[in-house]
Amino acid sequence: MRSDTPRPRRFGFILVDGYPLMSTAAAVEPLRAANLLSGRALYDLRFLSLEGEEAHASVGALFRTTPIAQAGTGFDLVFVVAGGDPVGFRHRGLTAYLRQLGARGVPLGGISGGAAILAEAGLLANRRFTVHWEHYEALQARSADHMMERRLFVIDRDRYSCAGGTAPLDMMHAIVAGEHGAALARRVSDWFIQTRIRPADDPQRAAAGSRYRLMNPCLAAAVELMESHLADPLSLDQVARLSGIGKRQLQRLFAAELGMSAMEFYRRLRLDLAARLLTGTGLPLADVAGATGFSNLSHFVRAFANRQGETPGSFRRARSGRQEADASTSIRAS
Repeated sequence: MRSDTPRPRRFGFILVDGYPLMSTAAAVEPLRAANLLSGRALYDLRFLSLEGEEAHASVGALFRTTPIAQAGTGFDLVFVVAGGDPVGFRHRGLTAYLRQLGARGVPLGGISGGAAILAEAGLLANRRFTVHWEHYEALQARSADHMMERRLFVIDRDRYSCAGGTAPLDMMHAIVAGEHGAALARRVSDWFIQTRIRPADDPQRAAAGSRYRLMNPCLAAAVELMESHLADPLSLDQVARLSGIGKRQLQRLFAAELGMSAMEFYRRLRLDLAARLLTGTGLPLADVAGATGFSNLSHFVRAFANRQGETPGSFRRARSGRQEADASTSIRAS
């Protein structure tokens, strides 16, 4: 619906330290351009932080910010922008502030991992949403009730979410078009040489055929099926049937193009995801096992040790110690 009020729409961006800079720029720059190209202030952009007057991005750049304790609730839309491990992130002040905004009817949004923070605060119940693909399985492991979709962005009534990266460009195009018309949105996209506006249901990642350089479309379809069923693995019969190919032929294709059996490839996908969850989240081992399709924890531990040469616990501790050492070195260098 177009806005007829001359008052600029006030958008807040809560920047959780370590937020992705690209995603932030892709969200705010189209709104700045809309102001510039329209010749009037359509959007009033405010940057907020959890504490202090600065928020530091993943690459160390910073925004001057207002602490949420001083920000008030006078917003037309508030986004949470987060990277790192948003599923495991906890901040009582932020949760309370977001719930206060929600209780007052302020629309809320999440960018990259921001929607995971909203979901953990209970603010996405009965709402469709999306997150960056890297956080999808970890959040799914937290609750089977989450209505997540693997889309670039999702707008469900008063909730806005996008996958991060450059996806905010596409979501902001939809917002500007809905509030001020398609002509202005097109001018904004042209301003940023965004020659193709991607629809909301575009995939977040390149197709499996491109990523693995697969020649056979049935094999590519099989890999896509495996990647979308990591927590609830399909049987070989199911993969073959849904890919439109015979089981034996599918096995031959996996051997010829990927150098291993179909089920070995499938297990590697699941265990590689487990490694990412162990290093990128604080999920308990049982939850990591469940998110990667292992109903039995001891089975998961054995399979992981066979793949990585060490148990999941040892793997996590070693990487955690390495990350802490790297962070310490970075702090001393700065």
